[in-house]
Amino acid sequence: MTATPDLRTSRLASPDLLRSVFRQHAAGVAVITARGDEGPVGFTATSLASVSAEPPLISFGIGTGASSWPAVSRTDHVGIHVLGEHQRELAATFARSGADRFGGPTAWREGPEGVPVLDDVLAWLVCRVVARVPAGDHRVVLAEVELGEAAGAGRPLLYHQGRFNALRE
Repeated sequence: MTATPDLRTSRLASPDLLRSVFRQHAAGVAVITARGDEGPVGFTATSLASVSAEPPLISFGIGTGASSWPAVSRTDHVGIHVLGEHQRELAATFARSGADRFGGPTAWREGPEGVPVLDDVLAWLVCRVVARVPAGDHRVVLAEVELGEAAGAGRPLLYHQGRFNALRE
């Protein structure tokens, strides 16, 4: 049973309020990759969403201050990787600032359009970027799916309360 909201204790909109609210929201975990001028780039995202089935479009958000943003701002293609619960460390590596994201033990290969494709994920897509929409200090990237695979085994990795978690039944 949930409590009735007490409007007397509500807080005005702020970055801290938004973060607090979204800590309560469980989200799937994905890694977005792209080919950069100086090698592959990537980051962990919980903002991945299906936008349209016809044509097949997805979206994700990226901060304009993120180390991957310069490459994502210029690339024509991105890789989308849905992580499994066995990939907590991979998610943490791609979320950590300054990490060697594509060094050992990350297993990956160059895929279509030069997009880095991670191994052993639940599902992956290669998508063509069709728009980058300004949204505050972020951009919402819209991308059309060109190819992929959803044959990975296991259960999805979730992000909740600031931690990577397994799905419980």
